[in-house]
Amino acid sequence: MANSAIEAALKPITDLKNRGSELVERTLDTTHINIGGRERWISVFTGSALTFAGLKMRSLPGLLLAGVGAAVAHRGWSGHCFAYAAMNKDGRGEPTPPEAYFERGIHVAENVTIDRSPEDLYRFWRKLENLPRVMSHLREVKPLDGNRSHWVAQAPAGLSIAWDAEIINDEKNELIAWRSLPGAVVDNAGSVRFAPTADGKSTELKVTIDYIAPGGRFLSTVARLFGQSPDQEVRADLARFKQIMEAAAEIGRSA
Repeated sequence: MANSAIEAALKPITDLKNRGSELVERTLDTTHINIGGRERWISVFTGSALTFAGLKMRSLPGLLLAGVGAAVAHRGWSGHCFAYAAMNKDGRGEPTPPEAYFERGIHVAENVTIDRSPEDLYRFWRKLENLPRVMSHLREVKPLDGNRSHWVAQAPAGLSIAWDAEIINDEKNELIAWRSLPGAVVDNAGSVRFAPTADGKSTELKVTIDYIAPGGRFLSTVARLFGQSPDQEVRADLARFKQIMEAAAEIGRSA
């Protein structure tokens, strides 16, 4: 009898957990972000506050409150609202204007020389699904069409953030430039240039990235999202890219 009562009391929690897992799986599978960046951050912070408050209560109502908070926070991290989707509503705003990156953005520029041709490096980079191999914070990049793609990145506490991006300039073997689409948690834009060295034996890779974090140039916010400061992150990613590409060339020569 006691066991039945305990099972009955725990059933709402079990159902909520199962529902939460289902929502997480469905949201990570979708590529439709329908919440604006400001609304996403409000959801993240509000949901996190509810989750912590519920856990501190140490009771069944507290656990239920924590579950609701986790669902609200996940809505913000994923950028997808099922209620909006049911109403065919898109809560995203207009694209971020270029002047916003200059006024409020965090600018990162890094160069690296790689002993491979511009054609080889461009080919690897243009296949966007390759990027998680060299960018440590990325979990997945999924092409949607010729220019648009869906990105999923790691975030604190084992969570993830997702956004859509589009290529705005593509010059074969020379340049790839992109920007995030409306609804990104952290607006971002950037470019990568592939310039042959004077002796024609190597390529100078020039990467420029701009982030707009909530709160403007509050660097620690972006640092928490991407594991460390953006310039350190990009520098480490480029070193990894150089190692991968030069190792592949060496294997090809010895084969």
